[in-house]
Amino acid sequence: MNPAFSGRVVAISISDRKGVKKQNVDQAELLVDHGLEHDAHAGPWHRQVSLLGIESIRKIREKGLDVAAGDFAENITTEGVRLYELPVGARFRIGEGALLEVTQIGKECHHRCAIFQQVGDCVMPREGIFVRVLAGGTIRPCDRILPA
Repeated sequence: MNPAFSGRVVAISISDRKGVKKQNVDQAELLVDHGLEHDAHAGPWHRQVSLLGIESIRKIREKGLDVAAGDFAENITTEGVRLYELPVGARFRIGEGALLEVTQIGKECHHRCAIFQQVGDCVMPREGIFVRVLAGGTIRPCDRILPA
């Protein structure tokens, strides 16, 4: 990972069930080895938190679709970091204390999920990433994203 990279959090989104668009929140708590508190995808597994760049969302907007942060079921929408270029095992910090480790780049979309049905495309399988939480903390939009 480029030690000079830095980005920021655009939005934080959660949902109480899987496979749906997530709702944006003003702040959220990242819990160690769990993920975002109150999110359906959280738990003791390798895909505790999902991230997608606003740059990826803009690509879909350019196709004429009305999409926003959280519409691809991502937990954290970022800006300024090419997430899909980070290697598995890369670590980065968000805000004051949260430490995350990349566990998966993209995902296989077995069937056209609810997200695909709702927006006509799903960029998460190509450009989203998944992380596990190594150190928790409260995160908010505009928090900095820095290499660990």
